[in-house]
Order: sequence, then structure tokens, then C-alpha cells
Amino acid sequence: MSTLTRHLSGARETVRAYSRRVDVPLLGEVAVPPPDKLAYYAGVGVLAALQVIEWPLALVITAGHVLADQHASGLAKGIGEALETA
Repeated sequence: MSTLTRHLSGARETVRAYSRRVDVPLLGEVAVPPPDKLAYYAGVGVLAALQVIEWPLALVITAGHVLADQHASGLAKGIGEALETA
């Protein structure tokens, strides 16, 4: 399997995982993460709400988790490589 095919198959899995969408009144249509990730984000939110951790730390943890997920998925990398070769 070529590198491009491997990255694009990872992209397909990511798109499938985030295919559920919800219409939020002020934001428009928003992708809903898979249940395990949603539970993680809710847990960090509960810890911040109960003041177990400070809210800036909760934002940093959540942002780091989102960035790590994006990096691991290879979606942007696979699409970028596909565009470079096109």
C-alpha cells in the first residue's frame, strides 16, 4: 500500500468518525466527535466546572488533545500530499 493510499484511508476513517453533525443556532452546523472523545471533553469540562483544574488549563488540555487527534489522523497530511502530486 502506498503512503498516499494509507493516508487517504486514514482520512476516510476520520471523516466517517466525524460524520454526525448538529445544527447549533449561533454557530451553524457543527461536527460531533465520536462518543469516546465526547466523554473525554465532557470530563475535562466537569473538572473545570468543579474547579478541580483551572479553566485555562482545561482549554490547553483540550486544545492539545484536538491537535494530537488531527496529527494522528493524517487527514491534512494525506490531502496535502495528494495535492502536491496532482
